[in-house]
Amino acid sequence: MSHLIEVAFRGNRKEFFSWDGETPPALRAGIIVEADRGEDFGRVHATGELAEVRCKGCAHGCGTTPPPRKALRLATKDDERTDRELAAENEDARRKAMERVQANGLVMKLTDAEWQWDRRKLTIFFTAEKRVDFRGLVRDLAAQFKTRIELKQIGVRDEAKRLGGVGRCGREYCSASWLPDLRPVNLGVAKDQKLSLNPQQISGACGRLMCCLRYEHEFYVQSRRKFPKEGKILATSLGEEKVIVCDIFHERVTLRTAEGDTRVIALAELKAELGGMEHGGIAEERTLAATAAEYALETAAAMAELEPQSMSMLDTMEFETFTLAQVESHVEAPIQAPAEVEPQQTVEAEPEATAPSPAGPDASTESAEAPRRKRRRGRRGGRRLRAAEERRKAGDEPGADVDDSDPDDDSDSAD
Repeated sequence: MSHLIEVAFRGNRKEFFSWDGETPPALRAGIIVEADRGEDFGRVHATGELAEVRCKGCAHGCGTTPPPRKALRLATKDDERTDRELAAENEDARRKAMERVQANGLVMKLTDAEWQWDRRKLTIFFTAEKRVDFRGLVRDLAAQFKTRIELKQIGVRDEAKRLGGVGRCGREYCSASWLPDLRPVNLGVAKDQKLSLNPQQISGACGRLMCCLRYEHEFYVQSRRKFPKEGKILATSLGEEKVIVCDIFHERVTLRTAEGDTRVIALAELKAELGGMEHGGIAEERTLAATAAEYALETAAAMAELEPQSMSMLDTMEFETFTLAQVESHVEAPIQAPAEVEPQQTVEAEPEATAPSPAGPDASTESAEAPRRKRRRGRRGGRRLRAAEERRKAGDEPGADVDDSDPDDDSDSAD
């Protein structure tokens, strides 16, 4: 029967293997496992149901598929003695590799070096701000150590996880002790918890945001859903009040009125004042409703001030049929005819407009080009206003006969 086990190596590196024995090995027991082109030494970290759960949830887990490598046998005392000897040689290999880095003039920091248990591979971990061309360095190290060399670039958080240390809380780094994988931490996590945004107060030894900021983030997110958003205006029994502070631990809300008066109210009492309605959108919905009601009242008052005759004209007449005389009869100040508006010019190629003939606008013929016809029709509104002004003046003179037709109108029926 095959068992799933999790094996821990140096630098807090863990991998999953399958064990073909009848019973899984004991925890912290030394074990020899398959490695890249050889064998490696590690210690059992988890077995049974715990290993299965971690295999599905950890970043280094293999999910539902069986692990690709197997655990070969339990380690003997000689195997453990060889592993202790390699621990002293790892630091010596890192120092020699650092000398070659300086000789090649590379901008990189060697974090750690790890010999494989059978000495068939030497892995060197390093950090660098930019991409580094280390092909020449690999050749020098391979010639010096007479083995296979692997250079692996890691981040600063992985460096802290590999080297370990003590945090400001007085405990060992979470990433180096029990944290299964490094989840991303952004500044929004600190904002949701109302923490100081000073980088020196919320950053760990690696220079990045502390991993522990994520532990209680879900609690803050779920708790704040019960409260209205800070800065929202709510319509309460005292009128419109603005939400200033939400205390999720004591379930209290601090409100401030437009006059500057503040009060602290329990969340249950605030819900009772709001009539059991949801928080989200209360202020916006009531504000928009109040604005619409005020606009409707102002419009009704303005319409009520109009004369009944004007109201009947608005009901029976269309806006386009108003003449200048009809408009002036309802307005105290006379309306002046607007100046002619020149047609809008376009960038496209267009024939140049010819100057008007001395004979006036009636001199245009039916063979006039389309752009000229559009321009002449565009000025028709100004001519209508002038014609209406002439008819009004002619109507004041006794016995005057005025022609209501538009001299420039090409249509058969009057507008």
